Amino acid sequence: MSGEAGALEARATQKRQLSLVIALCSVIFLVESVGGLISGSLALLSDAGHMLTDLLALVLSLMAVRFASLPATPEKTYGYHRLEILTALVNGTLLIVISAGLLYKAFRRFFEPLPIESRLMTGVALVGLLANLAALRVLSQEHKSLNIRGARMHILGDALSSVGVVLAGLIIGATGWLRIDPVVAGLIAVIIVAGAVKLVREAVDVLLEAAPDGIGLDDVSAAIGTVPGVVEVHDLHIWSITTGLLALSGHVRVDDRRRVECDAMLNRIKQTVLDRFGIVHTTIQIESCVYQELGDVH
Repeated sequence: MSGEAGALEARATQKRQLSLVIALCSVIFLVESVGGLISGSLALLSDAGHMLTDLLALVLSLMAVRFASLPATPEKTYGYHRLEILTALVNGTLLIVISAGLLYKAFRRFFEPLPIESRLMTGVALVGLLANLAALRVLSQEHKSLNIRGARMHILGDALSSVGVVLAGLIIGATGWLRIDPVVAGLIAVIIVAGAVKLVREAVDVLLEAAPDGIGLDDVSAAIGTVPGVVEVHDLHIWSITTGLLALSGHVRVDDRRRVECDAMLNRIKQTVLDRFGIVHTTIQIESCVYQELGDVH
C-alpha cells in the first residue's frame, strides 16, 4: 500500500473512531450532569464540565481529520494535513489550562470542603468510568497521529478523573473525610499536565519542521552516500508534513562519469530512504562535482 493510500485509510479509521467516541462522551456528559444536579455533588458537575470541554475538543479533532482528507490545491500545495497538528496543539494547550483550573479548584476545596452525596456520586462516576474505558478501547489502535493522541489524552484524563471520583466517593462514604476529593483531583491534574506538555512539545516540533524523532540527518546522509555514484550529500532537510507523513529535500553531488545514469540513481536514492527511514516525499537535486551553488546552503 502506498504512503498516500495508507494515510487515507488511517484518516477514515480516525473518523469512525472519533465519531463513536463523541457519541459515548455525549452520554457521559448527560449522565454526570443529571447525577450531579440530583446529588448536589460539585465534583460530578465539575467532571461533567470537564467532559463538555473534552467533547468540544473531540469535535475539533474530527473536523481536523475531515479537512485533512481534502485534496491539495494550487494555493495549499500540501493540502490541509497541518490542521491535525494545529488541533493537537490546541488540545494540548486546552488540557494544560483545564488542569491549572482543576489544581486551583482543588486547592480551594481542600480548605473549604463541601458535603457530598457519596453513594450517588460513586454510582454515576462508575458509569462514566466504564464509558471512558470503552472510548479508550475504541482509540487504542491509533498511536501515531498527534491529533488522535490528543483526543485519547482527553479521554484518559476523564477516565482518571472518574477513577478519582469513585475512590473519593468510597472513602467519603466509609470515613466522611471530604478532603480526599480535592487531593485526588490535584493528583489527576498533575498527571494530565505531564502528558499535555509532551503533546504540545511534539506538535510544536512538527510546526517548526524539526527532524522526526529517531531519524538523524547524518544517518540519512550516510545511507544516501552508499548509492553507487554519489559523491556528496548536502543541504539536507527532513521534516514531517503531519504525523506519519515524512518529507525530505536535499542536494546530491554525483560522479561526472555516472551522470548518464542519473534517473536510475535518483530512483535508488528514493528507494534507499524509503526502505531505511520510511520517508515517502523526497525532493533530490542532482549536481555534478563542478556545480557552483548559488544562495544559502545548509
